[in-house]
Amino acid sequence: MLRTNLSTRPFYNERAVHALLVVLALIVLLVTSLQVVRIVKLSRYKTELTAAIRRDREESDRRTREAADIRRGMNQQELAAVTAAAREANDLIEQRTFSWTELFNQLEATLPENVMLTAVRPQFKDGATHVNMDIQGRRTDDIDSFFEKLEATGAFRDVQWSAENITEEGLHHMIMTAVYTPQQRGGVRAVGASVPQGSKQGSKR
Repeated sequence: MLRTNLSTRPFYNERAVHALLVVLALIVLLVTSLQVVRIVKLSRYKTELTAAIRRDREESDRRTREAADIRRGMNQQELAAVTAAAREANDLIEQRTFSWTELFNQLEATLPENVMLTAVRPQFKDGATHVNMDIQGRRTDDIDSFFEKLEATGAFRDVQWSAENITEEGLHHMIMTAVYTPQQRGGVRAVGASVPQGSKQGSKR
């Protein structure tokens, strides 16, 4: 007769194993459901975004066509005339608001002793003020010093020189053109002026 000690046989808790498997299955199902929901949301967002992009493109194309139709329907000569008139009006406004006092204050503060101005002529074009100055000096170094001081004020830029020659008195004469941007507004305003010969005289003869 065989005798077996039942206490030596392994004991398995089948209920705990089954419960653990159920929990794991629920976790997998939950994660899968969340991923499915996220994919559905992203797909819906992509569809909405694609539709919005399509609408924007259609609107852009429509407005481009409308702009082209308007341009074709406009009289180019009338458009050019209106543009020229607007530019002329802007130049007139610049002339009326131009401050001679401020300009001459800038020039007087920077003019070296041995340099003189014989004429100052502002020009107003495309919203910019160009100042043409006839300059005479004993030496070119003196004129260069005047140029450097003007640049240092920050009101003059894009300086160009032309018509350089020597006068009968042995003075260096040249015309300086610069774009002038006033730092302030105010003072006596006028349109067109000339500095009398020798009014800024500082040269030694």
